[in-house]
Amino acid sequence: MRWFAVSSGTEALALLARQDIALIIADQRMPEMTGAELLERAIEINPNAIRMILTGYTDTAALVQAINQGHIYQYINKPWDRRELKLTVKLALERYELVMENQRLLKELQAANERLKDENLLLKKETDKEFGFTNTVVRQSPAMRHVFNRLDKVIDNSATVLLTGETGTGKTLLAHHIHSRGPRKDKLFIEQNCGTLPETLLESELFGHKRGAFTGAVQDRKGLFEAVDGGTLLLDEISEMSPTLQVKLLQVLQDGSFRRVGESQYRQVDVRVIAATNRDLSTEIENGRFRSDLYYRLNVFPLHIPPLRERIEDIPPLAEHCLRKYRHKLNRQATGFTEEALRDLLRYDYPGNVRELENLIERALILSSGDLIEAGEWLPQPPSDTNEISRLEQLERVQIERSLTINNGNLKLTAKELGISRTTLWRRLKDYQK
Repeated sequence: MRWFAVSSGTEALALLARQDIALIIADQRMPEMTGAELLERAIEINPNAIRMILTGYTDTAALVQAINQGHIYQYINKPWDRRELKLTVKLALERYELVMENQRLLKELQAANERLKDENLLLKKETDKEFGFTNTVVRQSPAMRHVFNRLDKVIDNSATVLLTGETGTGKTLLAHHIHSRGPRKDKLFIEQNCGTLPETLLESELFGHKRGAFTGAVQDRKGLFEAVDGGTLLLDEISEMSPTLQVKLLQVLQDGSFRRVGESQYRQVDVRVIAATNRDLSTEIENGRFRSDLYYRLNVFPLHIPPLRERIEDIPPLAEHCLRKYRHKLNRQATGFTEEALRDLLRYDYPGNVRELENLIERALILSSGDLIEAGEWLPQPPSDTNEISRLEQLERVQIERSLTINNGNLKLTAKELGISRTTLWRRLKDYQK
């Protein structure tokens, strides 16, 4: 421990400016300025230093005021007791160490919070990549552009959305898209498949339960509606929900209230509900399996996701996305597809839609060994049906539009690349506008 002695307030301030000081002991009567004035000015240079003052005056009103204002930690009357002074200094230095330790811990906590923010941001970006939440969400086909044009109208509010479409078309993806770009993006998003749990367990999962409500309920438990309060809840396969639970869900949609299993007390939540199904709910209503009043509550903003066979323009970019996603995971070098493989991809019907396409690309990578994925057994043979001519026309349109994009709309270069005349190309484009 080092001690410094100076003979005036000016010298003390100069020392403080160049030396890190833990404790300042000043006499009240000094040349140029009083001890109280020195300690007040010392705060601007070193606010962490413990400030003590020695005084021989019985009138200490000014010093008490300085203490109350935080300028002085403590004053010591002259003459002082040596043992008491040593104890006071020891306690003051311990206080200084405690203050500095708290500041160090606070800085570490702030740094940890910043790292956590960065990690959460990175995690969000990785999650976005995993689910396809990038600035290049595949929407090249007219069908998907129409979907996203409608989607933009509902993102900024809390309206209930009903997503319909075949299995694997990307309903969960779009639900994530709605949440991550809406006003609730900083809150929780939780997905619950209504077809994976029996009625009693699903009721407890959604609404929670009270201790003793049923065998195994050993403590009170929040349901998903409480857990996601302020956020978004995706109810997938909503058509599988039992009539009893449909009634409880209807009440939440109407006024935000519900009861835990085994409770009489109503609870209030603010949750945006997105429902999804691959069934025709109108048919389910006709067959008595789904409540019409719940359907009308869910159907505030219906959004149908077209199957992949109706948006084949999206197949090439989706295939490339899946290729990038799995090539590193599977340690494969393939960076693209041969023309024959791409043609086969475009001709296939995809009963499992985007999910099936993803599985096919993963399988193709496992079987691949070169820089390009070639046509082969990894892709089932496309069915030969009466719609083959129509599909060939769709494939031709996809190829023409891709070539136009690559050539920045240059008709001459596009026609040359496709091996057709500019007149033929012009006629095809004219037909596409009808």
